[in-house]
Amino acid sequence: MATMRPHSFLILIALLLPFMAVAARSKALVGGWSPLKNLNDPHVQGIAEFAVSEYNKQSKAELKLDKVVKGETQVVSGTNYRLVLAVKNGAKSERYQAVVWEKPWENFKKLTSFDPVH
Repeated sequence: MATMRPHSFLILIALLLPFMAVAARSKALVGGWSPLKNLNDPHVQGIAEFAVSEYNKQSKAELKLDKVVKGETQVVSGTNYRLVLAVKNGAKSERYQAVVWEKPWENFKKLTSFDPVH
């Protein structure tokens, strides 16, 4: 059975310490949902526009985004955005919950769900 030398252990700790500090400061756990602080952030608005646009393409609908009502993120292999959206469907106002998976380093976005909120 191999034993770890003291200096190897110290190097390992030194390498892991920054990651442990970030994890300790962050309230978001990998896999858990965390509320978005700024629903008007341009990136969040872009995700919302993408969700409505993709839904319109897939369903032949003509919804128009009114505003983001609520939002959460989940860290996965990328980020899931779970947004409650107020939309206009002609003259009617409706709400939908959209989930968009994004991996910005791959320039990848996918609408994974878009369901009415009752």
